[in-house]
Amino acid sequence: MTALPLWFEITSLVVLTLILIGDLLLVIKRPHIPSTKESTLWVAFYVFLALVFAGLMWVIGDSTHAVEFLAGWVTEYSLSIDNLFVFVIIMARFAVPRKLQQEVLMVGIIIALILRAIFIVLGASLIENFSWIFYIFGAFLLYTAIKQAFGKADDEEGQKDNFAIRLLRKRVSISPDFDGSKIRTTISGKRFFTPMIIVFIAIGSTDLLFALDSIPAIFGITQSPFIVFAANIFALMGLRQLYFLLGGLLDKLVYLHYGIAFILAFIGVKLVLNALHDNQLPFINGGEGIDWVPDISTFASLAVIILSMAVATVASLIKMRVDARRAVTSNAAPEQPPGINPDPRG
Repeated sequence: MTALPLWFEITSLVVLTLILIGDLLLVIKRPHIPSTKESTLWVAFYVFLALVFAGLMWVIGDSTHAVEFLAGWVTEYSLSIDNLFVFVIIMARFAVPRKLQQEVLMVGIIIALILRAIFIVLGASLIENFSWIFYIFGAFLLYTAIKQAFGKADDEEGQKDNFAIRLLRKRVSISPDFDGSKIRTTISGKRFFTPMIIVFIAIGSTDLLFALDSIPAIFGITQSPFIVFAANIFALMGLRQLYFLLGGLLDKLVYLHYGIAFILAFIGVKLVLNALHDNQLPFINGGEGIDWVPDISTFASLAVIILSMAVATVASLIKMRVDARRAVTSNAAPEQPPGINPDPRG
């Protein structure tokens, strides 16, 4: 695999950072509720940008770099959509005004990016020094997949405050209402924190949990820290607009979490197989790699990831349509039995 030039990696990270900063400034300078058309155009733009970036990686590097990026990006994008489910719950749980939700989402995206950067550096260091870490990553992803598919619904968990929020409520005076996007406000000469501080903590803790899932998942596709970080940036780009684009559709995609669970399980198995193939643990096969263990290619991974999300989304849309038809049928007026005249006058 041809190494990517250092100038390309540095330039890419600088440009992507500038785009994120520009997106943040846009929210600050022009706070508003994006229309469906605006959100669609922005999401399409970021998807197009990711595809162009993959094409540049193919030309400057090779096809392996491009496919690894695409597989990593689609994986992270899928997990980011799952993140949106929890964001919706948090916004509703704390009654965040819709006009403030853009700023909350942007802060959440920045927190997510910082946390993921930290985990990427730690993950790359662990992989470089301890190859057996893939066993742990794989087992963790399999556990997460099972929890995703069969655990409690997000809406139940989202209604409970975590430890940090409960502690904050006990120790800090919090105003009953929001004061724009301010974290601190003054009421009758006394200083209070606004509910926005709780929302930011809830978003940040959620980002931390999702970073724990997403980083091991993408390291199962590529071990290049640059590709991992670039895929995460592109996955977070447009997430704010996607939130407003999907809107109420998120809670109707009832099978989406099964698709995400399957992706996590698939990558978990891939990580374990990869660890067995390059095994160095003395109590497994005498510390030797197992040659007959299958090697799942990045092309196959990309196909499985896309197919899983497509099947889950289509199945959800079909169920949504079937449920709508049933609702119409159940609300229809019952037919009169044959031979009975509803008019008492005959």
